[in-house]
Amino acid sequence: MTEPSSPTAKNDPYIALRFPEFRSYLLMRFFLTIGYQVQGVVIGWYVYSLTKDPLSLGLVGLAEAIPAIGIALYGGYVADKSNKRSLLIKVVALILLSSTVMFVVTLPSVTQSLGQSMLINVIYLMIFVNGFARGFYGPTAFSLMAMIIPREHYPNSSTWNSSTWQTASIIGPAIGGLLYGFVGIHNTFLFILACLSIAFIATFLFKNRPATYVRTTSIYQSLSEGLRFVFKTKMLVGALSLDLFSVFFGGAVALIPVIATEVLHVGATEFGFLRAAPAVGAVLTMLLMTRFSPMGKPWRNLLLAVTGFGLSIICYGLSTNFYLTLFFLFLEGAFDSVSVIIRSTILQLLTPDDMRGRVSAVNQMFIGSSNEIGQFESGLTAKLMRTVPAIVFGGSMTLLVAGITWFKTKKLVPLSLDDISRS
Repeated sequence: MTEPSSPTAKNDPYIALRFPEFRSYLLMRFFLTIGYQVQGVVIGWYVYSLTKDPLSLGLVGLAEAIPAIGIALYGGYVADKSNKRSLLIKVVALILLSSTVMFVVTLPSVTQSLGQSMLINVIYLMIFVNGFARGFYGPTAFSLMAMIIPREHYPNSSTWNSSTWQTASIIGPAIGGLLYGFVGIHNTFLFILACLSIAFIATFLFKNRPATYVRTTSIYQSLSEGLRFVFKTKMLVGALSLDLFSVFFGGAVALIPVIATEVLHVGATEFGFLRAAPAVGAVLTMLLMTRFSPMGKPWRNLLLAVTGFGLSIICYGLSTNFYLTLFFLFLEGAFDSVSVIIRSTILQLLTPDDMRGRVSAVNQMFIGSSNEIGQFESGLTAKLMRTVPAIVFGGSMTLLVAGITWFKTKKLVPLSLDDISRS
């Protein structure tokens, strides 16, 4: 086996996997993501089946985004000054608890006694709890990964980390759609709880490490340091802004339940495959990127990837054929995966160790919650404009954002990864 510290290890596409603690990290992320993705699929389908209102899908995203954004900066501050292992244990336990509550309220006897309105309100509340937990999870997991992988292997670890997430995102929606179609939402939650329990157990496999940041100033000053660092680093703020606005307008994947029902006229099983298609494209692309890195000219490649993302969203909205829709969703995931790798690598390289939690919190506000805010935007515009025009509008706005960003950041286009590392 190649030693992680050897000179030849830099050319080893599996180098990050040779660190045992990183494998434990991927185990946690894999099962947490599967549980989370299955839950997202069945909750979206379930809520829409009850309400027949696309805005209800937007409210699911909003219920998670509000606490995730609201607590993110404080979550980053706590992550920097806390024992990462202990904090992760608490966060994953809270996610497991919220899913347990949703499992209970979907019991047939409980569902009947609660009534539809109360049932949906409880689901929204538990999604809110998940969003609160995410505000702490993102900065903590980001900081922990940087501690268990040497700096020179950050690009490789980012690729495997993102690939793990995308692989789970393939399995999750497909399983969610199949289970919901064959055994119903209540029994599907049994599977969700099993996945989250494995992730919870995996959090105990990490080593205890001292905090990298010791507070000598007020909380306000500490959080301001993280914000100032991000906004004075042009490439960081550019990458985060690009993602925020492109995903905000390109969050039309949240409307797949509406497309499946009203345009393609398919059921829960086909919905699961539609929901999995973006992740299939993403994981295959990420596997290619372990051999062919997009970091030669990262900013140029990032802009190209976002442009492809916007075009695939437009085509997805215009398609009326199930297989064409699968293909365009596949392309959407492929293009998005390139930008994920580039953004995460830039973030790792440019962030000092003692600020990782706070900088990751800012990243969480831009990227981690942009999907949910984009989901709300898509649900709202679908309510106002109808579904297909809303999707085409979102994809077109994504292209506009990419064009404006290119015009404003032309000087970053020719930069290489080495140029970024030295900046």
